[in-house]
Amino acid sequence: MKNNKLSYTAINTDYFPDHVTIVFGSEKLEYKKRVWEIDEQTKGLRYGENPDQPAAMYQLEKGSLNFGGIEWRGPGNALVSALNEEHMIQAGKHPGKTNLTDVDNGANILQYLWEKPAAIIIKHNNPCGASWVAHEEGGIFAALNNAFWSDRIAAFGGAVIVNSPINQDCAQILSANYFEVIAAPSYEEGTVEILKARKNLRILELPALGRLEEFLASAVLDIKSLSDGGLIIQKAFKNRIHSNSDFFPAEATTKEGLEVCTRKPTEKELDDLRFAWAVEAGVTSNSVIFAKNGTTVAIGTGEQDRVGCVEIAIHKAYTKYADELSFRDTGLSLYELRQKSNDDSSMKDKLSDIEEKTRRNHAGLESSRLVSDGFFPFRDGVDVAISEGVTAIAQPGGSIRDADVIMACNEATPQVAMVFTGQRSFRH
Repeated sequence: MKNNKLSYTAINTDYFPDHVTIVFGSEKLEYKKRVWEIDEQTKGLRYGENPDQPAAMYQLEKGSLNFGGIEWRGPGNALVSALNEEHMIQAGKHPGKTNLTDVDNGANILQYLWEKPAAIIIKHNNPCGASWVAHEEGGIFAALNNAFWSDRIAAFGGAVIVNSPINQDCAQILSANYFEVIAAPSYEEGTVEILKARKNLRILELPALGRLEEFLASAVLDIKSLSDGGLIIQKAFKNRIHSNSDFFPAEATTKEGLEVCTRKPTEKELDDLRFAWAVEAGVTSNSVIFAKNGTTVAIGTGEQDRVGCVEIAIHKAYTKYADELSFRDTGLSLYELRQKSNDDSSMKDKLSDIEEKTRRNHAGLESSRLVSDGFFPFRDGVDVAISEGVTAIAQPGGSIRDADVIMACNEATPQVAMVFTGQRSFRH
């Protein structure tokens, strides 16, 4: 019988060329394939999305684009694609495609969160948890700790990407849990030795993660392959919300011609909405994010209907909240506690207490803020979120039912604030 486990340790044969050139009319971009000398062998990507998919990564080496009146990013500004042996403090089972695209999406989100120490945990190219915390309030350690506990279950085997140096407190959290990749701009003395206890961990030092604000001004191409071999090329998404003042008031006109608007969010609410909208740039659509105090509470991803996405995010919040209570109190995951409660009355009582506390506290969703990557086509998603205690919402706006959605906020007690982003943040 085939040993499937071996497929995950094998290195796929790389038959891709050393150079690739893409021609855009009279302009062209030249790319070179990235390979590394690891364990006295020349290695490229371990494999693609799955072990039976050969893959290669290319870095832009020469050329520039000058169309559309856009400042396109050129050579010399690479981040993940510039990864070299020096950056691989520990190669582990050396990176595959998903490891590096997770790091890349972490950088994609962090470029909008450069003002404070921030941490993102990515799994399957979606954030599990994210947080940013000012230096005087705990900085990168607090941000990493918050991101981890916002979804401890999903974080297992994920990639951790931060925009500040990893310190020894951070290293203790990271080494105590299973992650595939750690990427940081630098590592303080003594931290690498702690992290290397995990032999298969990829430890990446990418200095550009500490200066991501430099990348905000330029745009990059987003090239997607179709199943028939064709291509779709677009300008990659850029978040237009860089400050609290960049949001638009939520205003609309009813069918009867009545002008309606919502309560303006407080500065604290706007801070959370701006944070969540930054994280939204890295979430697969349809998606919503609940956030509070600069940390994600729940992330709903990849759903076909928006109210269903809100409901799934809420379900996840209840599960993760109860799991944290269980793990901190008993050392057991929520699922382990449920299993043991079948035969142990004391565990059954413990589970009952945890579930009651989770319901009573609305799984931490009370006083949270909600962002949605697309407009609400009906008020149902907003009503569901408000029932859990959301106080402020940000969404693109533009639905023919914007007025209904605004009225849902105004009818809530207390009144819920809403703003428009003026842009959609779909990601497929």
